[in-house]
Amino acid sequence: MAELPHRPVALRTVESPLPAVVAHGRQVGLGALGRAVAALGRLAARHPAGWRWTARRHHPALDALAAAHARAVCARAARQVPAYRAFLQARPAGVRRRLTDFPETDKRSYVLAHDAAARCRHGRLPTRGVVVDESAGSAGQPFNWPRGARELHAVHRDIAGYTGLVFPMRRPFVINAYSMGAWATGTTTGAAMARIAVVKNTGPDLGKIIDTLREFGPDFDYLVTAYPPFLKHLRDRLDAEGFPWSRYRVAASCGGEAMTEALRDYLEQRFTLVRSAYGASDLSIGIGAETRFTVWLRRRLQTDRGLRDALLGTDEQRLPMVFQYNPFATYLETNERRELLCTVTGDVLQPRLRYNVGDEALLVSYQRAVELVCADPVRRAELRTALAAERMTLPLLLLFGRSDSTISYLGANLYPQDVEYGLYVGNPYAAEISRFCLALVEDATLESRPVIHLELRRPLTAPQRAALADACRLGVRRHLTSVSRDFAQSLVEDSTAGDLRVELHEPGTGPFAGQQKIKNSYLVR
Repeated sequence: MAELPHRPVALRTVESPLPAVVAHGRQVGLGALGRAVAALGRLAARHPAGWRWTARRHHPALDALAAAHARAVCARAARQVPAYRAFLQARPAGVRRRLTDFPETDKRSYVLAHDAAARCRHGRLPTRGVVVDESAGSAGQPFNWPRGARELHAVHRDIAGYTGLVFPMRRPFVINAYSMGAWATGTTTGAAMARIAVVKNTGPDLGKIIDTLREFGPDFDYLVTAYPPFLKHLRDRLDAEGFPWSRYRVAASCGGEAMTEALRDYLEQRFTLVRSAYGASDLSIGIGAETRFTVWLRRRLQTDRGLRDALLGTDEQRLPMVFQYNPFATYLETNERRELLCTVTGDVLQPRLRYNVGDEALLVSYQRAVELVCADPVRRAELRTALAAERMTLPLLLLFGRSDSTISYLGANLYPQDVEYGLYVGNPYAAEISRFCLALVEDATLESRPVIHLELRRPLTAPQRAALADACRLGVRRHLTSVSRDFAQSLVEDSTAGDLRVELHEPGTGPFAGQQKIKNSYLVR
């Protein structure tokens, strides 16, 4: 009998489903425990004293539970939210056992692709108990963000808890100077502060604020909430009128854009305390906030090269805003581009899930930051003083700002494409412009203004340069006013908001020196 040729048998390895089942069970268990911890936190935070108690007892061990909780929120939304279910079906990825298995969402891929009702739980927008906030996006397209009663209650609770911790006041009186029109910040702040203080919603009206301070007198502890530039206007106006600062106790809380330490120092010559908060209309106005520790850390980063390199990296020249945040209220991550991803984990009407708001950031645990600081004995001694007040142990958000070449000015986002329209449409000198970029610059008076840098195609005479700069300034202001509701509103409330600066540069000079012309960079770093 002929011998059959030997044929090796390919052994097929059958992967046991047990590890996957165990891993899934572990995630389910962690998610359940995370929900329980979050529920206990919400229960404790019903009173500002409870909020302070939980903020002072966050431990790194809880971060894994917060991540599992965020993953459970995404899994729940996949079952309950029609838009999110369709979003995931268009991006098949097998079983999503980890939070990172769920894809990022953003305005373009998720918000614009699905209507408001489809993005709500069970595909229904309730007919009562809902407040719709609005923000303006690129090219002035409005974005509407419905918020349910439970969501608003949680935001109000967190703002009130933070305020009671950072701004201890005996007889609190809040003067809410945020815009009452274009942004949701004003109305939300007013409602939140009413839980813990007397509130007057003046909006950004200097006259009304001054009248309020004089009428109610120095027996109250005042907290003014406003955008940073408006606080400077208020200080300067009160100084000009001879306001008796020494008889009053006036603190300030601000948001909407970054604030330099030079402006903080200027304001704290009159205000007893100035603190900033971070939020976004897409998400919540109370994502993160400054404390005495974070302000000390930011100021230390300005001058301490060793700490700066250890915390930010050796190549980082920018100084971020530094906030503390609660990962059980908003779970934060960063992607490979260091863009901030936010998952709002509370009971929200329209879940925001791994949502990319377009900000560049670093995330650092409280313990890691303290460890780096304590490596130096001088810093360690300063740290004890910085931690003596609030004693919050929540993780840190180091925020660099918009990652999409956008600058934030008076609460409005200025987009390069809108500036480009203003530069070129109807401009008789448009042919003289090679390219442009944007910056937000603080001048000697501590006023922050947008600067439009223009690279010329060829040398021009002085009259030609002046005519070009004037045409560009007027064109950009006109276009921004027509397409951005927020910019237009800022002009109504403050006429100096339209003071856009234009600087002309010879070819290859200024911020354009050494740049390749294949791809423009629209933001001066």
